Formats: sequence, C-alpha cells, structure tokens
Amino acid sequence: MNPRSRPAMSLRPLLGLVLAAALAGPARAQPDAPPIPGLQAPERAAAVERVPAKLGRLASLLGRDGDVRIVAFGSSSTEGAGATSPAMAYPALLERDLEERLQIGAASRRSITVVNRGKGGDTAEEMARRLERDVLAERPDLVVWQTGSNDPLRGVPVERFVELTRAGIAAIRATGADVVLMDQQWCRKLSGVEGADRYGEALHALAAELNVPVIRRRALMQSWVSHGLMTPAQMIGPDGLHMTDAGYRQLAKAAAAQILVGAGLIQPSLARN
Repeated sequence: MNPRSRPAMSLRPLLGLVLAAALAGPARAQPDAPPIPGLQAPERAAAVERVPAKLGRLASLLGRDGDVRIVAFGSSSTEGAGATSPAMAYPALLERDLEERLQIGAASRRSITVVNRGKGGDTAEEMARRLERDVLAERPDLVVWQTGSNDPLRGVPVERFVELTRAGIAAIRATGADVVLMDQQWCRKLSGVEGADRYGEALHALAAELNVPVIRRRALMQSWVSHGLMTPAQMIGPDGLHMTDAGYRQLAKAAAAQILVGAGLIQPSLARN
C-alpha cells in the first residue's frame, strides 16, 4: 500500500500529544478498537469467533483482502544489529512470512509492507522524539514497537519509560493504527543489569491496562532453548546482546503468528513456537 493512498491527516498534533504526555504526566488510555466487521471467507469468520481480535484495523483489512502497511519501530533489535544483512533483520523476514501466510485463502494477492524504523541505541526518549517522522508519517495500519532494552542499560527511570510508552501508544492509536509491543530479549548483557527486569514487567502491566498485544520475546527465547530449537550461542551473537540470523528468523516467525492471533485469524495455541 502506498502511504499516500491513505487519507491525509495532521500529524503535528499527534506529536504534541506525546510531548504533552511527557511533560504533564501519563496520557489517558485510548478506547479499545471498534468491533471487527464481518470477514468474507467462512474459515476466517470462524477464526474471529473463536479468537477475539485486539487488532481491529488489521482484522478489517485482512477480512476484505486489503493491503497492509506495517512499521517496525524500535532500537537495534529492529534495525537488525547482529544480522549478516538487512534482509536478515526481523522486519524483512516478518514481511516475507506474513505475505506467504496471508496468500492462503485470499481472493487476490495482497501486499504486505513492513517498514524498518529501528535505530540502534534508542531509549524511549529518542523514540518519542522521532515518533512522528519515522512512524506516524508512514501512515501505518499496524506498528510493532520493540522497546525496553536500552532504557535499563542507559539508566532511564522506569517511570519515565512507562510515561513515554503510554503516550506513544496513545499517539499511534489516535491515527487509527493498531499497535503491538515487543519486550526485551533474553541475553547475557541485560541479565547482568540490576533492575532490568522491571522494564519488562512495566511493559506487560501497561499492555494489560491498555489491551495491547505483546510479542513476548524474552519468554519465547527461553522456550526455544528449553525445547532444543537452538542454543543461546546460536540465538545471541558474541556481544551478548544482539540476535543472530537464526534468532531473528525465529523471532519473525513468532511475531507473524502473534500478529495473526491479534487479528483474530488463528488460535493462540497455534502461535506457540
């Protein structure tokens, strides 16, 4: 989908919302997404009945074979640090995985575009400053927001992290887009930072409050090791922080499944990997 084909919107007030929230305190939670309209394919309609969708816009687009524009927003894990090439970063792999999965049962070939807006080293502070330019200006249908890893490493107070994440979710939802959060990676470097787990706990608490789906990267990575899918060394590179090609590949598969769960198209049990 060409972003210019979406109706024009004023983005400056949305950035103001983020900045105002950072200065004046937490923003109010946005209302839940509207009910999902009926989907064309019988099997999809049945799936929506079984799995309540949290990603209302995405469910609506997929129900009518609509094209989808996704922004992958985050820091180095989104940018693809540790991958051998940009094509092996998780956003590029996610685009391919979703396109393959969503051709099944579609009346016509749909376009899935995943725009990589990861920037290494970013905390919630830096992400708030570039939210309008890098995310909202793309007019996405869905934002996958990976956050919470650099904040403990750089000493951002957890309360500030929550404040800015709350405001960012509100600004994204104000455009009509859906949002999914992605939590910290499971790695040696973060495990050595005192209090790092508080940021993951805060992210999950905020997601539960605002009814935002979460790609539980930390728990997924632990399960991949415990189930013998890969070793920690195969999953995380020598720097003890960034994922390898194999790790990003597995993450993209998990993210695609979680997105389809959020859209009400598959059962949560089918997203476990």
